[in-house]
Amino acid sequence: MAPTPATGHLQLYTYFRSSCSWRVRIALEWKGIPYESIFVHLLKNEQNDEEYGQVNPMHQVPALVIDGQCLTQSLPIIEYLDDNFPDRPLLPKDPLQRFRVRQICEIIASAIQPMQNLAVLKMVSDYGGNKTDFAAFFIKKGLAAVEAILRETSGTYSVGDDVTMADACLVPQVASAERFNVDLEPYPNIRRICAALSELEPFKKAHAFAQDDCPDELRWSKL
Repeated sequence: MAPTPATGHLQLYTYFRSSCSWRVRIALEWKGIPYESIFVHLLKNEQNDEEYGQVNPMHQVPALVIDGQCLTQSLPIIEYLDDNFPDRPLLPKDPLQRFRVRQICEIIASAIQPMQNLAVLKMVSDYGGNKTDFAAFFIKKGLAAVEAILRETSGTYSVGDDVTMADACLVPQVASAERFNVDLEPYPNIRRICAALSELEPFKKAHAFAQDDCPDELRWSKL
């Protein structure tokens, strides 16, 4: 029996360049789920406001409010959406493929993204380090691992020929790599997959530069 879809108004607390928020936007757009964006400006430190702390005690984005429940942490949010909105699934049914999707997601979400987090990079700078070099080191290490996995798992996309949660994680991470001046030439599968994903309408709509809180100098024209 299919899960009963969630109902009601969805609110996504998000920041245009947050890769974690970006993943969830991709999932929502991929599944065609309407939602309201509530913008939290990370560079203005709005995530640390007391009011936002009542939404997410970790003072991070994203947070998704659905049916009166506040969901945090991007990967569990996406899995919740996949369970409750089963059309256009982002997790394969095959156990091994499902594992590979989660494996790629965990490398990105646990081994790469935290090392480019604003709070972490501020600490690096405060201790006299070069935050760009610091982030780039971990991005290169993580992308090399993902590239090795993709040599075995990829078809059109990261795991086979269907879009999965791994793709929702990969695209924002590659955008972050470019922001930290990481050369993507050593990662041909990553580049090929991201090029294919960039042609898909849900990925265009979820892109950082398509968001209403994106600065005018970066923002794409309305889709």
